[in-house]
Amino acid sequence: MSSQQNPAPDTAEAAAAAEPRPRRLTYAAALAALEGTALLAGGLWVLVLGLTGAPDDRQQAVTLGITLAVLALLPLLAARGLLLRRGWSRGPAVITQVMALPVAYNLLRADSMAIPAGIALAVVAVAALVLLVNGETTRALGIKGPGRAE
Repeated sequence: MSSQQNPAPDTAEAAAAAEPRPRRLTYAAALAALEGTALLAGGLWVLVLGLTGAPDDRQQAVTLGITLAVLALLPLLAARGLLLRRGWSRGPAVITQVMALPVAYNLLRADSMAIPAGIALAVVAVAALVLLVNGETTRALGIKGPGRAE
C-alpha cells in the first residue's frame, strides 16, 4: 500500500498515547464517575420511592427518578472517555461541573440537611473544573488551543 492510503500516525499524538495517563486526568475522571454514580443512585432511589411509597404525585416522582438516572449517563460516559484519553470527553465533563454549581448553590441556601450536600457538591465541581482545564490534562487529551490547529 502507498503512504497516501495508509498515512503514518502523527508523532505528537503517538507520543501522547504512549505516555502514562496523568494523575490529574485520572482524578477528574474519578470525580465525574462519582457524580454520575451519585446521580444514578439518587435517581433509582427516587424511582423506587415513587413506585413503592406514597408520594404526593407518583407520576412526578417516577419522572424525576428516570430523568436523574438518564442524566447520570453524561458524567459516566465522560468519565470513561477521560480514562481512555478521548478529547471529546472533556466537553461533557465540563458541562456537568458547570451544571452542578447552581445546584450546589441552591443546596447551600436551603435551611436543612441539604447544606452539607451543597458543600460537597461545590467542592467536587470546582475541583473537577480545575483538573479539567489544567494544561497537563489538555495535552493528555490531545486538545489544541485556538490558533494551534494544524
